[in-house]
Amino acid sequence: MCGVSGVAAVRRNVGDGLRGNVEGMERWLRMIRVSIVGARGRMGSTVVDAVGRAGDMTLSQSVDAGGDLASITADNTDVAVEFTVPSASRKNVLGLIKSGVNVVVGTTGWDEDGLDAVRGALGSSDHTGQSVVIAPNYALSAVLMERFAAQAARYFESAEIVEMHHPDKVDAPSGTALHTAHVVAQARADAGLGPMPDATTGQAESRGQVIDGVHVHAVRLRGLNAHEEVLLGNQGEQLMLRADSFDRSSFMPGVLMAVRSAASGNRPGLTVGLGALLD
Repeated sequence: MCGVSGVAAVRRNVGDGLRGNVEGMERWLRMIRVSIVGARGRMGSTVVDAVGRAGDMTLSQSVDAGGDLASITADNTDVAVEFTVPSASRKNVLGLIKSGVNVVVGTTGWDEDGLDAVRGALGSSDHTGQSVVIAPNYALSAVLMERFAAQAARYFESAEIVEMHHPDKVDAPSGTALHTAHVVAQARADAGLGPMPDATTGQAESRGQVIDGVHVHAVRLRGLNAHEEVLLGNQGEQLMLRADSFDRSSFMPGVLMAVRSAASGNRPGLTVGLGALLD
C-alpha cells in the first residue's frame, strides 16, 4: 500500500503535470499564428523556416503564389506574410485584409496608388485595428543605411544611388532604391537644397532613372544577391553608404519583427517601411 507520504508525492506529481499542461496550453495560446503566401518561392520558403524556428510563432497555412487564399482566415491566422510577385501582390493583400487578417508584405513594386488602395481598405469600419506592414527591404542593414542617408543628404551637394541584384529579380530599380531616393529627396527638400549639379547633355540614358531629382542606377549581375550604395558628394569629399545582403536569411529578423508588430495591435493601419518599427 502507498503511505501518506507516497499519496502526497502522487498528488504533487499530478499537480505538477496539470500545471505543466496548463502552462503549455497558455504558451500555445500566446503563439502568433502565421500563414505564408508564396510559401514555395525563394523568400517564402525562407520565411517558412524562420517561423518554424521562432519560439513565439506557429505556422498555420502555406499557400503557393497564385494559390487560393480562401484557406487563410481570421480563425486560423493572426498574420499573413506575403512574398509573391508585383503583379499579384496588390490583389493578394486586399483579399487578406478583407478576410480580417493582419498582413506583412515583402513583395516589392508598390506605388502610391497601391498604398492608397490599402489605406482605403483599412479605413473601413469592418477593419478597424488591422495592421499592414509593407516594406521594400527587411534587412536591418539596408533600413539603417536609408536612415543614415536621410541624415546625411542635407549636408551634401550631390547624391546618387546604385542598387545591385541577381539577374532573376523582376523589377528595376528595386523597391529599396526607389524608397531611398524618395527619402533622400525629401531630406534635401527639407534642407532647402536645389537641383544637383549635372552638366550632362544629349542622350542621358546611362545616367539612370531620375526619382524626385535623384539618379538611381540598377545593376543585374550573376553572383550578386542584394546590395545598395548611396553616394554623397561635396567639393573635395565623398561619403559612401553601403548595405550588403549576401543571403536571404538576412531579411528574416526584420520580417519576424514586422510579424510581431502586426500581431501586437499596437500599430493599426498601414506602416510603410521597416524603419518606423525601429523607433
